[in-house]
Amino acid sequence: MSDRATTHNLNDLIEIARDGKDFYTEASGEVKNAELSALFSRIASTKSDIVTALSTEVAATGGKPAEHGTFAGSMQQLYGKVRAAFGDTAYGYVAELEDSEDRLLKAFNEVAGDSKLTPAARSAVERFLPIVRGTHREMSQLKHSMKGAA
Repeated sequence: MSDRATTHNLNDLIEIARDGKDFYTEASGEVKNAELSALFSRIASTKSDIVTALSTEVAATGGKPAEHGTFAGSMQQLYGKVRAAFGDTAYGYVAELEDSEDRLLKAFNEVAGDSKLTPAARSAVERFLPIVRGTHREMSQLKHSMKGAA
């Protein structure tokens, strides 16, 4: 049960979730479909909840919560903007946001399997893992249904 390992792992999740929050927030303002915009806003709010809860856990271990997203997340968001600008805006965002969900789910699965997490951190990760899985599934299904309709 290492506080250092916990801080590192949770900060990785915070950064990736923050990437998603920022990307979903941007996408919600860019798509013309009100239903899709509402979905993106809802998911951005969920990502914000993850960032807040995990930041609290990092602070509880005496660590400093991550304050920014990742470079990879910024590049993915930029690519999503470009892709949306030169094609179907909605599908461009959905496809890139689904990739963002892949990244977050992979990170959550890796951290959930780390035996060095403190019990409180493990509980927080396990509390959000079903939500992360559900959002991943939702975006994956949306991407595939939009691709099939195109």
